[in-house]
Amino acid sequence: MMRNAKIEPDLAAAAALLGSARSVMAFTGAGISAESGVPTFRGSGGIWDQYDERHLELGFFKAEPGLAWATIRAIFYAFARPFEPNDAHRVLAAWERSGLLDFTVTQNIDGLHRKAGSERLAEFHGATTDIVCLRCGGRSPASEAALAELPPRCPCGGVYKPDFVFFGEGIPERAYRDSVAAAERADLCLIVGSTGTVYPAASLPRRVKAHGGSIIEINPEASEFSADIADIVLPLGASEALRALDGLLRPAGAGNGS
Repeated sequence: MMRNAKIEPDLAAAAALLGSARSVMAFTGAGISAESGVPTFRGSGGIWDQYDERHLELGFFKAEPGLAWATIRAIFYAFARPFEPNDAHRVLAAWERSGLLDFTVTQNIDGLHRKAGSERLAEFHGATTDIVCLRCGGRSPASEAALAELPPRCPCGGVYKPDFVFFGEGIPERAYRDSVAAAERADLCLIVGSTGTVYPAASLPRRVKAHGGSIIEINPEASEFSADIADIVLPLGASEALRALDGLLRPAGAGNGS
């Protein structure tokens, strides 16, 4: 598809900022994984149109773990496994390997950044890959065998919970610490596919802006960041925008998304 020619100067300006930045942090939301087929939670056709979001409240889970787990398995484990990283995930991983990208913070729990090869990564809201015992803290992979009976139980007898953040639950300490540290050292934040409405995650790009950093936003639709802190807004899908930026950067040796 041909891009609107009016966006080319903004792409060039964004590539120039990326190429000259000392420390780049990527901040990603549901929009980057939607291109891999991962359903969004809110909005028309979102997951919460089909399921009761109370089942992901920590208090409800503790009171009714079997009922909560039936919803959790249906949403996150029955159909989530076939999803694969898309070009946007792969470009960010390649930029990390090349040294262009310092760190990635994702709000997503699908594990696609890690699957694409990103290592300098904070999964701010956790991930679906493991389950954790609420009694002893023991961990186990979230395998089909582990989830065959609901609620899944640890050898100690405690109930396993998915290792991602529920409503009413705090952000994992290490993810929060590493994300804040990345935001404090970044002089450029690349926002990809985030609405900017979920806190405390949405405060991280604002930290970059607050100490004088630049903000590039990639999002087909306006977000809370667009008119507030973004210096450049690229109204494109994640893969299209990142492929275009990678193509502009590659002659200078800054990245290769292939």
